[in-house]
Amino acid sequence: MKIFRLVLAGVISIVLLSCGGFLFAQDNEQAEEEIVKDPIVKMHTNYGDITIKLYNDTPQHRDNFLKLVEECFYDSTLFHRVIAGFMIQAGDPDSKGAMPQKQLGAGGPGYTVSAEFRKDLIHKKGALAAARQGDRVNPQKRSSGSQFYIVVGRPWTEDEMTMVEERKGFKYTDEQREIYKTLGGYPFLDREYTVFGEVIEGLDVVNAISVVDTNPADRPLQDAIIESIEIVE
Repeated sequence: MKIFRLVLAGVISIVLLSCGGFLFAQDNEQAEEEIVKDPIVKMHTNYGDITIKLYNDTPQHRDNFLKLVEECFYDSTLFHRVIAGFMIQAGDPDSKGAMPQKQLGAGGPGYTVSAEFRKDLIHKKGALAAARQGDRVNPQKRSSGSQFYIVVGRPWTEDEMTMVEERKGFKYTDEQREIYKTLGGYPFLDREYTVFGEVIEGLDVVNAISVVDTNPADRPLQDAIIESIEIVE
């Protein structure tokens, strides 16, 4: 069980996270969240385990993901879109038990989540980010209620990072540039899709899934399955 503390007008309320769902303290006044540690979840796949830290700095995405985990929403879903050197995508409930020829990627829980862009959260390798519909039908860049991707990407050169900055109209910190030059990732997605976590163990599993054979729609020919996800702390 995970415990969240909320400060409500000077009074501390306890919020319990238990198997089967959330119990949230409610109050009409603005709540200030005081969470000691970023939540950690472990994703069990048929390729191995992936341990992910969810960022408290993106609270709407964090809470939504934890809610879906508690509901077992992701159990038996597929990584339905895999592009080598780019990312692996999952979270479509329609992928559960889907036949090989079925087109996937349009499913969800029936709602979207407001964008939570932060300049300090970038699409480095191993970043967890929310998928979404394109700008034409989604000008507010709202996130899918359930679909997410894990970044694979590649290392970028100094000149390439300068070119990215020129195209996107903002500057990266020296630390962020170094991350993209060494660890790698995909900077063109920054501030376009919400990053809300990162892989802390199991990048080898992400790499293994990212290079599987796929069909023309980028779906793996052999299913890459999320068997379950658990909250570990």
